Amino acid sequence: MQIGIVGLPNSGKTTIFNALTRGEAETTAYASGAMEVHTAVVNVPDSRVDRLSEIFKPKRTIYAKVQYNDIGGVAKGIGSSGGVSGQLLNRMSQNDALLLVVRAFKDNLVPHPEGSIDPVRDVEIVQTEFLLSDMALVENRLKRVEERLKKGGDPKERAAYKEEHDLLEQLQSVLEEEKPLRGIDLTLEEEKLLRAFGLLTLKPLLVVVNAGEDGYQLLPELEALNRQPETSVMVLQGKVEMELAQMEPEEAAEFLDAFGIQEPGLNRVIRRSYGLLGLQSFFTVGEDEVRAWTIREGATAVEAAAAIHTDLARGFIRAEVISYDDLMSCDGSMAEARKKGLLRLEGKEYVVQDGDIVHIRFHV
Repeated sequence: MQIGIVGLPNSGKTTIFNALTRGEAETTAYASGAMEVHTAVVNVPDSRVDRLSEIFKPKRTIYAKVQYNDIGGVAKGIGSSGGVSGQLLNRMSQNDALLLVVRAFKDNLVPHPEGSIDPVRDVEIVQTEFLLSDMALVENRLKRVEERLKKGGDPKERAAYKEEHDLLEQLQSVLEEEKPLRGIDLTLEEEKLLRAFGLLTLKPLLVVVNAGEDGYQLLPELEALNRQPETSVMVLQGKVEMELAQMEPEEAAEFLDAFGIQEPGLNRVIRRSYGLLGLQSFFTVGEDEVRAWTIREGATAVEAAAAIHTDLARGFIRAEVISYDDLMSCDGSMAEARKKGLLRLEGKEYVVQDGDIVHIRFHV
């Protein structure tokens, strides 16, 4: 899973990046003008993995991973001149979701590009730029498809262009109503087709309000984002979280208590991100390895097998499954779970649940 961090200049994007990745990327009050991207891969915190590792004492423990990309260059006006173009669009479109940082902290030494602190306005600015960029991309592609259809040609190829034309017209209609594309229903084939287009309002969006030490109370206009499709909003005290991320565990625990923070921001951001993307975790366990795997919600046992290795999916026979909670009810004993009938065999079509512990039986 890749998440791109974007925002207006001086919103504290890199501060949030450092908080989420325990990084030490330089935070400055000016833009260098260069297309610089900070990238870090971090473990997905999961207490279930910790407990399973305690029980099975494996040679190695592997957590699920998430990659954060701190992307610069988002500013007012970027979408109004033919759309976001070149390297910036490529950087943003490579991500599975976008994390939009908007500023709610005051700092006289770091001026806001719009002259005042207004998170609602800043969200609208960036959303508008993304809408304008998508409109330009859809219009340009629509023109090319229409020109291709006029030329006639192979019936099968022509039918494919006609389907694309109809889909693009649907997208154009939504964008003209100034609505993001996240709310539209797409088939798997349509999703694959649009993946290469770099449509920014099609990506799930997590809005992070970057607050100062005094915190920030979400306004109704921002709360309303939680009711939009594949969109969520939350508050993080960016500077506080960055300092916390760079502490030793014992010191961090004291820091959390002093500021009344229940858990690090990374944990909350990842949970929101998983929810937006419709993702969940399942586990494999043993003496060699305890590992968390990421799959989409609704994935079947054979899809889970494929996530581990294509050979397991190809030669799939059965999946031996037990939920994490059921295993814990047996004090982590597989033998006790088997005795109680909690360890069960499932077929290819079994829908894997979050927290399932899975062992694939296969033959190739």
